[in-house]
Amino acid sequence: MQEYPTSRPSTENGRRQFLKTAGLAATGAALLSSVSPVHAAGDDRLKVGLVGCGGRGTGAALQALTADQNVQLTAMADMFQPRLDDSLRSLSVRTEVASKIDVPKERQFIGFDAYKELIASDVDVVLLATPPHFRPMHLKAAIEAGKHVFAEKPVAVDAPGVRSVLESCELAKRKGLSVVSGLCIRYDQGFQEGIERIHDGAIGEAHTIFADDYRGPIWVKTREASWTDMHWQMHNWYYFTWLSGDFNVEQHVHYLDVCAWVLNDYPVKAIGMGGRQVRTDEMYGNIYDHHSVVYEYASGARVVSNCRQQKGCKNRMGAVVQGSRGTAQLSEKGIAIEGDSSWAFTEKAKSMYQVEHDELFASIRAGKPRNDGNYMANSTMMAIMGRMATYTGQEVSWDQAFGSKQDLSPAAYEWGDAPEVIIAQPGITKLI
Repeated sequence: MQEYPTSRPSTENGRRQFLKTAGLAATGAALLSSVSPVHAAGDDRLKVGLVGCGGRGTGAALQALTADQNVQLTAMADMFQPRLDDSLRSLSVRTEVASKIDVPKERQFIGFDAYKELIASDVDVVLLATPPHFRPMHLKAAIEAGKHVFAEKPVAVDAPGVRSVLESCELAKRKGLSVVSGLCIRYDQGFQEGIERIHDGAIGEAHTIFADDYRGPIWVKTREASWTDMHWQMHNWYYFTWLSGDFNVEQHVHYLDVCAWVLNDYPVKAIGMGGRQVRTDEMYGNIYDHHSVVYEYASGARVVSNCRQQKGCKNRMGAVVQGSRGTAQLSEKGIAIEGDSSWAFTEKAKSMYQVEHDELFASIRAGKPRNDGNYMANSTMMAIMGRMATYTGQEVSWDQAFGSKQDLSPAAYEWGDAPEVIIAQPGITKLI
């Protein structure tokens, strides 16, 4: 069984061993459990509850309902009734899963405490797809209640949240519960085969990775006169650091996780820069629109991480791995290696979004829980560490970041005041 570190994952046994202990789920191996199989007969109904009914949550529910023959969506929770209604309606018209949906009004839960009511509604599996700020508390409640969990990425927005997630995943391990991560690239066949080849020496020793996430703007919702500050921030959660972690955490975490996977390790320090060059209006909250971070590893390896969300610019997402004897290109558009022997992934792979749910439900049926806790928490921490570097303008060590006491939680979870909108200023903003 893998260990859950309280600081930067150790590399005493080498990067190869780190993959074996911290990333077994990514290579398709289920973690074994000493507990008796749960729902292993294959003919018991698995009841699913969805927490967070936006687009990603709705997609996760569809994939969960597709993953297993005898599964049923029985409860839904969200902050807003109209969003829950839209999600339920869109799922109900899908002929392939319509018969698997039974969510009457009494199992539709709304508000900040909706997740508690859903967990208490006798579900077996909980899908967590709310804004990332809520992931640690929702995961903790689900695991304590004995539920299997699918947790969307990222799993926290600050270091206290990351530490909480690691504790919850350790408890899940003791209870024999599955925790599958929404870091879906780990479940992609092409990435799995390409990174396995890198680990087997196809490009020699990997020493530099360029991880790019250049994309255009996304949705923003105009503030309505009736909204309190908390309504406004919750509707536009992506633009507030306390809710999303900033976009380098909320989205770029995918390719930072790929870097951690390739190197079988996490960085010892980071330095970078970022800011708000285009998204300067108050409707964009307090997140940046670009980040550039260099992560340094104990081995001397470097990850050069660049992400940007600006209109009218060249878009590109992927990672280029440079090794001592070749180069690997890793992106959703293609996986290829140029080295002593060139190779490219050419098969038609099953959707990684579907595979992660297939594996979750298969693990439950087999009584062999999967636990993605280590990498989903530490890759989130890597992204937060980068944000700390760009917000403060300082060099930030892993131990400083992981041990940070900065808690971005609001004073209260209620419809009224919300956290003050403070835009970080490098050189002025302090590392806490």
